Amino acid sequence: MAERISLIGIGVMGEAILTSMLPTVDAGGVRVADGRPEHARTRAAALGVQAAGSNTEAVTGADVVILAVKPKDIGGIATEIAPALAPGAIVVSVAAGISTAYLASRLPAGTPVVRVMPNTPATIGAGVSVLSAGEHATGDHLDQVATLLAGTGAVHRVEESYQDAVTAISGSGPAYVFYLIDALAEAGVLGGLSRDLARDLAVQTVAGAGAMAQQTGEHPVVLRERVSSPAGTTVAAIRELDERGVRAAVIAAAETVRLRSIEMGRELAD
Repeated sequence: MAERISLIGIGVMGEAILTSMLPTVDAGGVRVADGRPEHARTRAAALGVQAAGSNTEAVTGADVVILAVKPKDIGGIATEIAPALAPGAIVVSVAAGISTAYLASRLPAGTPVVRVMPNTPATIGAGVSVLSAGEHATGDHLDQVATLLAGTGAVHRVEESYQDAVTAISGSGPAYVFYLIDALAEAGVLGGLSRDLARDLAVQTVAGAGAMAQQTGEHPVVLRERVSSPAGTTVAAIRELDERGVRAAVIAAAETVRLRSIEMGRELAD
């Protein structure tokens, strides 16, 4: 029997996940709900799935329930849908900082909960999704969720204790990369290039460098040294970045995200 899937929350990430799943699931078995009912109906019609009138209607009879809502809202929604969940239904959360224990405490005893940290490149099938199992989630449950998320890009698994670090790297990481692209483009404009050309050069350079790192599997330092001729222009640039503390700033920024993710979970648990 085809899986029956419920998605609550049709924002950027929720729709990205849903769109990536549709080629491999029965769209007739997918129900969606959102805090904006008209938005849910519009997107459901566009994607060929069903729009539910409420969160509880959306999850009734579902095999997998995906909660793609803001962290501050997830506890209330979990409590709301708990009475309507089918026995054995898997609950998947994509909310940053929210532990599986927090969700499980609001769901029927024994509910398998899977925590996922995706990122925004999932919208074009080039993302990273990292899964962790809650107390009652088995390897088979993780396999089931991994299969559903395969269309979003790469899928990895970690112990839940590492999810805050994952949030700092791949979850928030696209923002750091966009920040770098913007800086490179501005440097090009400063050097006299047109803004469109500078942007294209920056975007393709970052995309190409990332693809090269992925395909070669070589350490980033090795790849960097291949670009850096002795006493050349690139070495001078890397020295400037080091003197300005760019590497340390990136590490500090990621650590700030990790600590904030932990803090968010604690705030909601209190």
